[in-house]
Amino acid sequence: MVNTQDTPIVEVKNLSISYANTRALNNVNLQIYKNEIFGIIGPANAGKTSFLKTLNHMDSFNHKMKVEGEVFFQGINVREVNNIYALRSKIGVVFPLPVGLPLSIYDNVALSPRLRGIKNKQDLDIIVERCLQRAALWDEVKDRLHALGSLLSGGQQQRLTIARALSQEPELLILDEFSIAVDPVTTMRIEDVLTELKQEMTIILVTNLVQQAYRLADRTAFFLTGDCVEIAETESLFSGQVTDSRTNDYIQGRFG
Repeated sequence: MVNTQDTPIVEVKNLSISYANTRALNNVNLQIYKNEIFGIIGPANAGKTSFLKTLNHMDSFNHKMKVEGEVFFQGINVREVNNIYALRSKIGVVFPLPVGLPLSIYDNVALSPRLRGIKNKQDLDIIVERCLQRAALWDEVKDRLHALGSLLSGGQQQRLTIARALSQEPELLILDEFSIAVDPVTTMRIEDVLTELKQEMTIILVTNLVQQAYRLADRTAFFLTGDCVEIAETESLFSGQVTDSRTNDYIQGRFG
């Protein structure tokens, strides 16, 4: 169980997001704590991905995206940081579809450590092996590390993306519907990895699979048409202890 008496690693205050005249998120307030898996569920166009974009300033790539409110990471307002790259070095992101770099498997994982100034081949070898093991990919690729990452299967490429995110040594790992391009067996392997990684970092898991949130998340938020309808301990939410009937309707598959 999450200790909500601790200082939150992420705190969101009165967050609203709009694109031109379209409102994507309405006055969201929430807190996320260290070493928890925080699940976010909800149908399409609920505002889940827009919410994620504010956490490490990905909205800076979209000038049509207007953000109001405050987002704090480790007590620092990310809306006011000058060094966005330093912020992003602490926050790993895994997108719905694998985003492979046109590099070898090895270089995909070694890129971030090299950018941090690690040049020693032995040190890089250790980092690459550790990250690939944590992403449940090492045994499948250890004999072809210098092959292009783009030649891997879809599920393997997604795990490579996770390994690359882990090579940043993030304190916060964000996963946005990582299961979309992954087969069920690989999905379960990644879920096992996430359960282990929770001991080292905080994880935000946006998922279109309600049962995945049930399996993994310590607490779960339900988003609907831009509103954060409610947040609760996952076990309570899925046992019907909800404050809004729409949450239970969504969990039970009555809409979505």
